[in-house]
Amino acid sequence: MTNTIAVSGNCLCGAVKVHTIISNQLGACHCGFCKHWGGGPLLCVDSVKTPQFEGEENITVYSSSEWAERAFCKCCGSHLYYRLKSEKVHYSLSVGIFDDLQDIEFVSQIYIDKKPSYYTFEDKTENLTEAQVIDLYFPKN
Repeated sequence: MTNTIAVSGNCLCGAVKVHTIISNQLGACHCGFCKHWGGGPLLCVDSVKTPQFEGEENITVYSSSEWAERAFCKCCGSHLYYRLKSEKVHYSLSVGIFDDLQDIEFVSQIYIDKKPSYYTFEDKTENLTEAQVIDLYFPKN
């Protein structure tokens, strides 16, 4: 069941702080961008309102594709979020910036066909392939 949680978090060095409301559902992305960005899957929770950031001058936003951007702390390199450029409210926030999250459920994995064979998650999740993600978020007109 989807619930929402008010959370606050920060990057590793504390230069960036975030306050928002998130879904209690955790997702993993196994795409090549996420693998190159962090050395493995991106584990994230979705905001349900626009996050409020403190220390915005310490946030670097990288345009990783025509449709998405990724942000990190320019002081310590902590991953902060992934966001579709077309979305104004929705942010996929790195779960690692929040301490002591309770009642989070691991529910989905995307780009499952791109997941390398050297790790596996035990949890049973909804799994979408690259083609399914593209069809879902970028339908052809």
